[in-house]
Amino acid sequence: MLTLTLHYATNRNHLGQRWAPDSYGQDFSADRPNNLRFGRVTVEVSANKVTDYLNDKVNSRHGDGESLSGYIEKKLRKKNLITAFVEPENLTNATNSPLASTVAFNELKKQMERKRDLVVFIHGFNVDWFEAVASAMALELMLNRHSQNNDNLKDTSVFLFTWPSNGAMVKNKAYLSDRNDARDSSVAVARGFLKLRDFLMTLRPKHHDPTINECGQQLHLLCHSMGNYVLQHALVSIDKRNDHKKFPQLFQHIFMCAPDIDDNVFEDERPMVNLHRLARHVTVYYNNGDLAMYISDYTKGNTDRLGHNGTARPLQLHNKISQVNCSDIVRGVTEHSYYLWATVNEDIRQSIDDLAYDDSARKRKCKSAQVWRLT
Repeated sequence: MLTLTLHYATNRNHLGQRWAPDSYGQDFSADRPNNLRFGRVTVEVSANKVTDYLNDKVNSRHGDGESLSGYIEKKLRKKNLITAFVEPENLTNATNSPLASTVAFNELKKQMERKRDLVVFIHGFNVDWFEAVASAMALELMLNRHSQNNDNLKDTSVFLFTWPSNGAMVKNKAYLSDRNDARDSSVAVARGFLKLRDFLMTLRPKHHDPTINECGQQLHLLCHSMGNYVLQHALVSIDKRNDHKKFPQLFQHIFMCAPDIDDNVFEDERPMVNLHRLARHVTVYYNNGDLAMYISDYTKGNTDRLGHNGTARPLQLHNKISQVNCSDIVRGVTEHSYYLWATVNEDIRQSIDDLAYDDSARKRKCKSAQVWRLT
């Protein structure tokens, strides 16, 4: 058996005991939507089955992360252990009892000290607690499938932010409800990002404490589908909570996978015009055959989706932002969760490894300036 462990932050309501919940539900935390709970969840799975999914061929390419996620979800629903980190009763004096966020970040720091990068993952629409955890665990396993037996490659940990996303795909009210929940969750995400920034500031060598140092690994952000809508509104919250000061450059890479947001969000006066300030590199993955984007476009009354055809005006992109067209290689019914699949997942991993965009090892071709096509 193989034990999988995932750290998380959530603004969902707990089910069961507050600090030892059975699960998390479909609503916001009873405290308020911007209240974050931190913790870890573990589950036991078959090591052989995990290996099989990582090596399975889908459309002649190795790596079936979507089926792996489905398998982990089934195991989670049967048995799992959630450890919620307890917040001190007196938040103004947390000297003896550290904040839950500090406990979580310290545990993640220990992982990063073992030469592991960290990917913060924000899921999309129509995802419950178990599906969110399973997706994050599958993402970590997929990203590490080549590094497990290669000492020259570092491993990657995934940290999950999960919000109340439980709509039904064909119900317009449910979709709009999830968009409202995504928008309301943005404050929690912004708080989490700024908490992370503040924690990282405490690790600077200026403290002259040899036991407290920056670990030297990189932070990345991966948002899927409506998770990008969460990020869009989080940018506004970060700007306000940061008193309109310079954006903190928290991430090495931001991966926007199948983004369910407007295709002009990077333009002047638009919500994500400053996204590039949050990272050194931003990559948009889109797919012309994405059924979820089609539904969002034509049945929900949205404007053209970034995840369907890419940006409306690619020549106006900031030089930190690039696009990857996955349309030629992605197959399936919905063609939406391809960040977990074979070549797309491998391309994300190669970016984490700082492989040049035009490196011959990548399965991509240059389509035009800052636009690539996976092959």
